[in-house]
Amino acid sequence: MQGAFMPLHGNLRDFSATQVFNLINLSGRTGTLTIYEGIPTGEKDAMQKEKEAPGAEKAKVIFKSGKLVHALLSGQANDLIAVLNKAGKLTDQQAAIMRERAKGTADKALAMRLIGANYVSQVDIVNSIKQFVLDVVYNLMSWHSGPFQFDDNALPQEDRIYVPIDLENVIIEGARRLKKDEELLAAIPNLDVALKFPENPKEKFKGIHLSVEEWRVVSFVNPKNTIRAIAKANNMSDMEIRRIVYMLEQAGLVEIVAPAPGSMAKSATTPTRRTSKPQPTIKKDVVSKLIDKIKSI
Repeated sequence: MQGAFMPLHGNLRDFSATQVFNLINLSGRTGTLTIYEGIPTGEKDAMQKEKEAPGAEKAKVIFKSGKLVHALLSGQANDLIAVLNKAGKLTDQQAAIMRERAKGTADKALAMRLIGANYVSQVDIVNSIKQFVLDVVYNLMSWHSGPFQFDDNALPQEDRIYVPIDLENVIIEGARRLKKDEELLAAIPNLDVALKFPENPKEKFKGIHLSVEEWRVVSFVNPKNTIRAIAKANNMSDMEIRRIVYMLEQAGLVEIVAPAPGSMAKSATTPTRRTSKPQPTIKKDVVSKLIDKIKSI
């Protein structure tokens, strides 16, 4: 019931996202948690820390009866087509076609159309949404500052597809990942650098098994593309792109270099065209094309 709970607001530097989630879980609250960019006010709080006023929205996390049901980062495409595309259930070409044909169609209605046309199954949709939400939440659980505000009973539009997720396991997994995230931040502190292939890349890529998202990142490897631009082109969060780049670098598949003169930090050069059918793993002919592209560099 609205008004039954104490107001929940503060700053992540004083009250971590994990603690906020735990409180929402234990109290079974329904509403929206909004996290903002912090704008220094020039004033000090009781602990002599500089006060921050809420700036632009960074993320929203939606809860229903203490369960996680949706999450999104500001500026990140989060409609059903984008979610399925990111999960590899729709190719870029299919996503572009569906986006054109389904203009103005709500996610629930679109889901029925996609299932009816045998593009995806109901399980595909549920799992893709769940993974998208978890990726966002695990990312923001690594944030160490930023004003936040929880608005009780504030829910977004009804046409969204909500997948209830128990917070207990999310909190446990998020805590487990925190140390790894700190290591990734230390290994790749700057996303405004570029990637290039090492010498003899064809030999290194022989027999390599990568996920759809990892191959997508590989297809954008070019000194003209910063890591930040590659992340934006693939609708990835900062931590997601760090994990993939770190893995590729550790495997000797890419090298981190200074960006080429004139490169853009926010837009990546379009990669070569990919296969038109969604696959859980990339087909051999696509891999061969990528290797041929790598060889020609």
